[in-house]
Amino acid sequence: MGLTLAEKILKAHLVGGEFKKGSQIAIKMDQTLTQDATGTMAYIEYVAMGVPRVRTEKSVAYIDHNTLQSGFENADDHRFIGSVAKKHGISFSRPGNGICHQVHLERFGAPGKTLIGSDSHTPTGGGLGMIAIGAGGLDVAVAMGGGAYYITYPKIIKVELKGKLSPWVSAKDVILEVLRRLSVKGGVGAIVEYCGEGVKTLTVPERATITNMGAELGATTSIFPSDENTLEFLKAQGREDVYIPLSADPDAEYDKELVIDLSELEPLAACPHSPDNVKPVRELAGMKIDQCCIGSCTNSSFIDMMKVAYILDGKTCCPSVSLSVAPGSKQVLSMISQNGALTKMIDAGARILESACGPCIGMGQSPNSKGISLRTFNRNFEGRSGTRDAGVYLVSPETAAASALTGVMTDPRTLGEMPQFKLPEKFYINDNMIELPAPESEMDKVEILRGPNIAGYPETNPLADSLSVPCSLKVDDNITTDHIMPAGAKILPLRSNIPEISKHCFTVCDEKFPERAKALGASVVVGGENYGQGSSREHAALAPLYLGVKAVIVKSFARIHKANLINAGILPLTFKNPGDYDKISQGDTVEFSGLREAVKTGKEIVAKVNGADIPLDLDISERDREIMLAGGLLDYTRENLAK
Repeated sequence: MGLTLAEKILKAHLVGGEFKKGSQIAIKMDQTLTQDATGTMAYIEYVAMGVPRVRTEKSVAYIDHNTLQSGFENADDHRFIGSVAKKHGISFSRPGNGICHQVHLERFGAPGKTLIGSDSHTPTGGGLGMIAIGAGGLDVAVAMGGGAYYITYPKIIKVELKGKLSPWVSAKDVILEVLRRLSVKGGVGAIVEYCGEGVKTLTVPERATITNMGAELGATTSIFPSDENTLEFLKAQGREDVYIPLSADPDAEYDKELVIDLSELEPLAACPHSPDNVKPVRELAGMKIDQCCIGSCTNSSFIDMMKVAYILDGKTCCPSVSLSVAPGSKQVLSMISQNGALTKMIDAGARILESACGPCIGMGQSPNSKGISLRTFNRNFEGRSGTRDAGVYLVSPETAAASALTGVMTDPRTLGEMPQFKLPEKFYINDNMIELPAPESEMDKVEILRGPNIAGYPETNPLADSLSVPCSLKVDDNITTDHIMPAGAKILPLRSNIPEISKHCFTVCDEKFPERAKALGASVVVGGENYGQGSSREHAALAPLYLGVKAVIVKSFARIHKANLINAGILPLTFKNPGDYDKISQGDTVEFSGLREAVKTGKEIVAKVNGADIPLDLDISERDREIMLAGGLLDYTRENLAK
């Protein structure tokens, strides 16, 4: 039996575990990336491990999230990250150089390589034929120190693409169709692998749009073959030396298969408040809108910007619509300024934002109250835009630009004939905003610069053998990391200060939670299905850790958040009988005994609540059990480094 493309790369990087379905495997990581919202904590953790120089082929620290500097906090974080990068062998992408995933695709990604990043949309690199995985900052810190990344050998979902996209239908519509069919839980525990004749009709940036939003499926990652289109893109970036052809074996076997005829697709939109709530744009046409935001790591490539400029050329945005455009990188911004496309956008009334994440993470451009916002982004969770009662729709750049002109949701197929948009034969290359680290011989001269907002890692302790703690919060299904640890311009600057950011933990669900949990000293949280979906932010585990949460008991977890809970030393427990969810209420006392023995041996864990026994599963690997016993990954890593 042959191997899938994903299996080929995983097998080539296997450094531990048995290469079979369901087993935990250890993967060597060639590259890492961080961004500043998660990077400060990742580098605090890395420094705490005591490894003097990164041991990867390439590690890059990007500044792209917290670029709104309304106080000293973000600037101090950027300075701290830059100093750690210079000292420890990490390239530093300065503010203004672009969004991490867009820049990494352009300048560093390579077919056949592995990449781990402290951002859930790291799978963007799969558009180049990489195994690119989003993870918590501590996992990335361990990888920078030379440690392996551990995952359960994933299922492989085959998505066969046939035909060719019709005019004004885009790659964004492809991934929205996949989300419509599979849902936000459909990729959990799996890698989504694209193949078929339709793959050859998609450029690398289009493929990257699709793999980027694979994160919304809950997938471990997504990947495309490396072919002549990959070579064309790398040649245009002056990096053809990293090209290798890669594809699945003809007799590869998959766990699930999906067929999508590209020629049958139409413009789609994800309706509030979930990326899988997908409807055809034609069904929503005529709905009044208030805002259009074009950009993010999903749709900010050069071709995306050229399409927008073409649609806006010679026209004026509807007076009742606020249009913002954020090119994904300095390279893209430079090229559209050189060829006149930027002027077309400005003349049409677009507000040009810096090359950063911006509105996607609630960092500015919040819509008006009850506003309807069309965004080319990847998530539309309630409140993520910064406006709690806004209705956010995820659409393609073509749909957003067409709608900005009319003031209502508009099917871009009404625009008439579409010209061909081609990748340039050569991209404009200027890497002057990427600072290289100090030579190893001079690293001791580099001082790490810390500001007053940079606090340490929360205190951890080995797992207790018994617990008798109250349930401090009970929540429903599909709780996202935005619910647990909100983003936005007010909260993101606190990412390096866990005591301060914890004051906002779960406030989307219950404003009194931080105060209550802190007063209780120790507690458990209970939730439903797909708990922790969304961003990779480990702060959604670190803030509860600081507030005394000892265990989270749910019906099911999202992958990255479960891993972050393990890393933080918080027990990730699932109901053996989902109906037992109804037996625990907020305020109930939950009792555990013999925990250490149960965690060590894999025995069933039973919680006692109101006199009833509730059996729970702790579905983790042997290594994860050792991490839990030690009190978290940082303690576990320190212990092993000491040995």
